[in-house]
Amino acid sequence: MTSSTFRRTTFAGCAVAGLALAGFATPVANAAPCMVSEAAGTISSVSGAASQYLAGHPGADQALSTARTQPREQARETVRAYFTANPGEYMELKNITAPLVDLQNRCGSAGIPSDFIEAFNEFQAG
Repeated sequence: MTSSTFRRTTFAGCAVAGLALAGFATPVANAAPCMVSEAAGTISSVSGAASQYLAGHPGADQALSTARTQPREQARETVRAYFTANPGEYMELKNITAPLVDLQNRCGSAGIPSDFIEAFNEFQAG
């Protein structure tokens, strides 16, 4: 595993884990119980699929890696510009991360930094 793949996988895994696990403190009303074992499986599956996808799509990987180091507005523009120019990649990555949307909807997102939640939700919304 190269250092960039390791960093990408580690970042994706940590971000995904934060999204899923931090939300357990406040489940959404009338939602199914948020089980750590289910979240761990979802996190692992999405993280692995996203890592594999980004390794095979260097443009998307570069855009997201660049955005991670930029101020919020610049990062937003970097991601939006790349995926506007590559809508097929956007839809593929959105589908890969869709299980996280379900997890977030059922389990909430309390305790996760609002800028991360905002960025994730904005990406999912297009």
